[in-house]
Amino acid sequence: MLSVAAAAGLGLLAGCGEESAGSASGAGPQGSTKARRSPSATPSGRSPSPTPKPRPELPRGGRELSRYRLVGYCGLPGAAALGRLGVGDLDDQVRQIEKTARAYAADREPQPVLELLATVANSAAGPGGTYRSRTSSDTIRRFHDAAKRHRALLLLNIQPGRASVLGEVKALREWLVHPDVGIALDPEWEMGPGEVPGDTYGHTSGKELTDVARFLSGIVDEHDLPQKPLVFHQVAVSVVRDQSGLRPQPGVVFIKSADGIGSPGMKRDTWRQLVRNQPEGVRTGFKLFYEEDTEGSRLMTPEEVLALRPRPDYVMFE
Repeated sequence: MLSVAAAAGLGLLAGCGEESAGSASGAGPQGSTKARRSPSATPSGRSPSPTPKPRPELPRGGRELSRYRLVGYCGLPGAAALGRLGVGDLDDQVRQIEKTARAYAADREPQPVLELLATVANSAAGPGGTYRSRTSSDTIRRFHDAAKRHRALLLLNIQPGRASVLGEVKALREWLVHPDVGIALDPEWEMGPGEVPGDTYGHTSGKELTDVARFLSGIVDEHDLPQKPLVFHQVAVSVVRDQSGLRPQPGVVFIKSADGIGSPGMKRDTWRQLVRNQPEGVRTGFKLFYEEDTEGSRLMTPEEVLALRPRPDYVMFE
């Protein structure tokens, strides 16, 4: 995420006045051998070149995500079970994310993240039989405003149920044109025909993730945006099929986030399974659970998380 030069040079002024048409013998104005400045010797009349509009940048500067360690909370207002963003004052929560992010920054700059559930899987079919509901635009706007106030990234999380993943992403286009908004996918909640969220793990494929990345890449190109994160949370190897079908897309950064619950040892085992044979160009993320991870065990420390290899680019708390 590199900043760009902002200023362009001014238009050139006209040269010095030309010599008079008279010869050096004094045929010009009496007593003067200097050229008279003609009206045409004034500035050319062209306006200075306008200063180029600065290219959009990430919330804390630059255009490449590798400069930052992303650290965030997830949630949905009024749903405490879905994460910390669902309770308390939003600005207070973002300030807490900022504090937490500094503990995980290590060799990078901290970048706070708000991961808002924009599409939520439901156990009931609902209108159209999609087994999902959408978060209101007013709520998304409130979170986006908070992200802007705190120079944070907003990730819009999608649990699609039986709805089309790409269709749900396209429905969020009005937010994705902003340089500080990305996507997080929860494919364990992506159901096939006859499947119901909560009864079984859903799944996605490398091709489907590539289709989403290609759509985001088009937005990045159209609006000259900085890199846009595309996170996919993965709780088990089976949740992402045909991982080899992932194809990097310009301006989009894939982040595979390990999403297992348990003790530090169990979480490391899940991590090793998920990062084995990691496709080239896919970065890593790691998810911690304040409650579930501490039932009979403890939360991993920042030092333990940062000791994982490859070191996670994104650390998310639920």
